[in-house]
Amino acid sequence: MPPTDPRDFTDDLRLAHVLADDADALTTSRFKALDLHVMSKPDLTPVTDADQGVEESIRRTLSRARSRDAVTGEEQGTTGSSNRRWIVDPIDGTKNFVRGVPVWATLIALAVDDEVVVGLVSAPQLNRRWWASTGAGSWTGKSLLKATRMQVSDVRRLEDASLSYSSLSGWEERDQLDDMVSLMRRVWRTRAYGDFWSYMLVAEGAVDLAAEPELEVYDMAALDVIVRESGGRFTSLAGDDGPWGGNAIASNGHLHEAALAFLGSSPDDPDRDDPDWPRRPGGSVSDLRHRRR
Repeated sequence: MPPTDPRDFTDDLRLAHVLADDADALTTSRFKALDLHVMSKPDLTPVTDADQGVEESIRRTLSRARSRDAVTGEEQGTTGSSNRRWIVDPIDGTKNFVRGVPVWATLIALAVDDEVVVGLVSAPQLNRRWWASTGAGSWTGKSLLKATRMQVSDVRRLEDASLSYSSLSGWEERDQLDDMVSLMRRVWRTRAYGDFWSYMLVAEGAVDLAAEPELEVYDMAALDVIVRESGGRFTSLAGDDGPWGGNAIASNGHLHEAALAFLGSSPDDPDRDDPDWPRRPGGSVSDLRHRRR
């Protein structure tokens, strides 16, 4: 049964670790398996028998341990109706998983009244986990007993910041490629760590900003609370807090409004009426290409 104190999520976090243990055992056994079955979903993204098996396993355990809770998963959608909802991405980074790249993870979150209160990210091939619960901070390590508390960076200028992203194609589809490249030109360093890892590096303080233009709630829910409990901020590109907006920007907090001025909505930004906003002083993609010739 869930804990009697509605704001005590210790038991839920422990359960998330149990769910992750089972998921890790399955995904590790199927990683680089010669008989791995890879299919295409209707949106043409890949799904494997490991994705399906992990979500089924998590749902079975939750049906016993939290029978009244709703569940939202990438592969089977939403079942149940409750103010408590588990949100699961069985393998975040399926394309990496299929190609033998070891950067993928199982994402497990619990939302209560549409606030994410527990999040866990387990990346067995990296031998790492990251987790958080509301009011208890965010942590990384191999287990609950072997963990280090995380804290975001204190970088306060874009020119000193490290930015991580997944790819540029989504920004092009949103007609924001110029905006993204302008931000990339403004910051100190860019790397495409991608998927969950970008956000975990923000939570650890190793990266200062991460952003993606198109995501589902199961891609973001666990990341949201981990970043927030590390002292950072997690919003949509419209600046709305939480993982519900279909896209994401995460930061150490200090840089959030400055980054939103390039990629999203920042109504207080003083340069919004500038005809060159937000490309000053970096220039457009065409400028960048011209300078590289």
